[in-house]
Amino acid sequence: MTKIQELLFSINDEKYGDFIAGLTPTVKREYFIGVKVPALRNIAKTLSEEESTSFLDELDHKYYEEKLLHGFIIQRMKSYEECIKRVNDFLPYVDAWAICDTMVPKCFLKHKQEVLKEVKKWLKSSKTYTVRFGIIVLMDNYLNNDFDESHYDLLIPIKSDEYYINMAIAWYFATALAKQYESAIKVIENKLLDKWVHNKAIQKAIESNRVSEEHKEYLRTLKIK
Repeated sequence: MTKIQELLFSINDEKYGDFIAGLTPTVKREYFIGVKVPALRNIAKTLSEEESTSFLDELDHKYYEEKLLHGFIIQRMKSYEECIKRVNDFLPYVDAWAICDTMVPKCFLKHKQEVLKEVKKWLKSSKTYTVRFGIIVLMDNYLNNDFDESHYDLLIPIKSDEYYINMAIAWYFATALAKQYESAIKVIENKLLDKWVHNKAIQKAIESNRVSEEHKEYLRTLKIK
């Protein structure tokens, strides 16, 4: 057992491990240690540069929490060049939605044009969680000041049988309905998404506190039966 694995097992909570495993059906229970996210973020902060580098060099981690920790270390990196290399090295090993969704690096915000080129590559990947990561980055970083309606055209053509890809697309458009309603509603009105994604985007928008009641009422009329 490595030093970091020993540390993780020293603070594990088996009941929490059972709980989080239940939310992550793509990973077997035996690969969960049971360490909560705040503790993992704290470890990412306290590792030395040498320890972090050594840990990031190991890509095929055994445990779910090791992969989460890997993502949290990447998330904190300040050098874009080093960060994007680490992201691309690690993405093929990501096998759970939470790992994917929680590792969007802060330095991406200062490199929007470069990252958008990477997003376009990720969306064409054959790897489920690489595609999902591209969608999450697009949702997290490009639906405010850097929004461009052409970004919809990156997602609309994606036709997938993968639940975690389809859910991410639905989540993206639900968020777009909250932040960029005038353009996003056209995608829903014109039924440009697959039926399941279309209806799930509407559902998530209706559940959101950021969408007005007036818009929710209209969205209800746009569900595909």
